[in-house]
Amino acid sequence: MTQEPSVEEARFDALIAADSRVEPRDWMPDAYRRTLIRQISQHAHSEIIGMQPEGNWITRAPSLKRKAILMAKVQDEAGHGLYLYSAAQTLGITRDEMTDQLIAGTAKYSSIFNYPTPTWADMGAIGWLVDGAAICNQVPLCRASYGPYGRAMVRICKEESFHQRQGFEILLTLMQGTPAQREMAQDAVNRWYWPSLMMFGPPDDQSPNSAQSTAWKIKRFSNDELRQRFIGMLVPQAAALRIELPDPNLRWNEDAQRYDTSEIDWTEFFEVLAGRGPMNAERLRARREAHEDGAWVRDAAAEYARKQSLRAVA
Repeated sequence: MTQEPSVEEARFDALIAADSRVEPRDWMPDAYRRTLIRQISQHAHSEIIGMQPEGNWITRAPSLKRKAILMAKVQDEAGHGLYLYSAAQTLGITRDEMTDQLIAGTAKYSSIFNYPTPTWADMGAIGWLVDGAAICNQVPLCRASYGPYGRAMVRICKEESFHQRQGFEILLTLMQGTPAQREMAQDAVNRWYWPSLMMFGPPDDQSPNSAQSTAWKIKRFSNDELRQRFIGMLVPQAAALRIELPDPNLRWNEDAQRYDTSEIDWTEFFEVLAGRGPMNAERLRARREAHEDGAWVRDAAAEYARKQSLRAVA
């Protein structure tokens, strides 16, 4: 015998069906709350870890202008992490809990940030490919059913569009340069293209959370749908750059109205996701050290807040 939903469940289901927003004070299923905490915190962790590959190039950027732009981008990513941690906190988890999970290695973040950035061209490839994939994935999240998440994504996506254009412009400049610069740009795209396609997650038939997240309207499109959209966006941009996408089987399928591609190496994806990528250990080590080095700042802020509260009482 099927149990009738409670009044709270019925109200929640009605909100989702009506494409309305669930707000922090609304009742929500525990599974919905857990899914949001997992997704939003992983997204926040990705922004914070994502500062490392590019922060490493701020002092080595080829001009003062490039340094200033890259610094602004890294600052944006810190802000994105702040918005997202704040959104996750409305679900009942603290920022300290999320930080502890990250530095302990028990929380996941995007596997894309576990690859090295050996040349300046990597800054262009990350901006064009990685931030381009992020835009493709995150614009639909502006309509996520959970209000604080969707609203945070509106500002994040506006700033990500700047990041993508910055990366495209770096590659365009290199492709208009010397043969060595063009080779450096192509090499960077060769290394980042496949990892950027993996950013959308595993194939739909291997994604354990995608279907439920779509049913709750947290996500709006499946992993494979978003991946196809991204490829369709890249092809004309690559032509404008005069750069080759490193897939010999990439071609338009007129009958299917989509691009045919080579098979993604999902073994590599799951290896990096499991912590065995080229830079996994280094990324977490740097995050732990930064957290420990910043302890005095947190202590000072807490003491200042304590004194301010005492003055307010007095």
